[in-house]
Amino acid sequence: MKIIWLGHGSFRLEIEDKVLLIDPFLTGNPVFPDDKRDTAIKGATHIFCTHGHGDHVADVPAIAEELGIPVFGMVELMGWLSAKKGVANATGFNKGGTIDLGNVQVTMVNATHSSSTDGPDGPLYLGTESGFMISGEGHTIYFSGDTDVMADMGVFNALHEPDIGILCAGGHYTMDMKRAAYAAKTFFDFKTVIPMHYKTFPLLEQSAEKLVAALPGVNVIEPEVMTAIEI
Repeated sequence: MKIIWLGHGSFRLEIEDKVLLIDPFLTGNPVFPDDKRDTAIKGATHIFCTHGHGDHVADVPAIAEELGIPVFGMVELMGWLSAKKGVANATGFNKGGTIDLGNVQVTMVNATHSSSTDGPDGPLYLGTESGFMISGEGHTIYFSGDTDVMADMGVFNALHEPDIGILCAGGHYTMDMKRAAYAAKTFFDFKTVIPMHYKTFPLLEQSAEKLVAALPGVNVIEPEVMTAIEI
């Protein structure tokens, strides 16, 4: 398995025979090198979206059309991408639902955040925010999406037993490092934790040092953009 950070909350996940793009935010992403776009999306088989904010879905229509691949996410968000953004193959599902990709299963789970885009009369809400449990190659990854700590995480762990956590940890819009560490210690038994949604802008946390210090015995990996983490 290869977990490749594309900066911010965006990842390329090479798992089993699939290549998943999760919340691909490439255009205008301050930490993503423009000349790596083709490499980042090459061979992708599916796109998954956690919520409707532009720093998570703005590039989805172009990538989906270019590669001719399906997009999955919250029902209302997929309806908007289909009706308003021309995404030809958008499949909506909802929390507790699972997309079966053969050797890989993706279950949508709850998050606590918001999900919207700019509309003519103010924000247009696009269903609710979510995270994913992604299983394959003998591992289960909890991809938090944008969220704060919530007691639901205890249910997620009981049902899915994830060994890898990809956790938003930048603060201001999501959990910060302290809160992400609390979530990991209190609700999960991760072997590996990878922080995300940080470093992108000065407003966000720039280092995972607090997360590392708070999780002794856990392999906390600070990702580097376009550098594969092999599990």
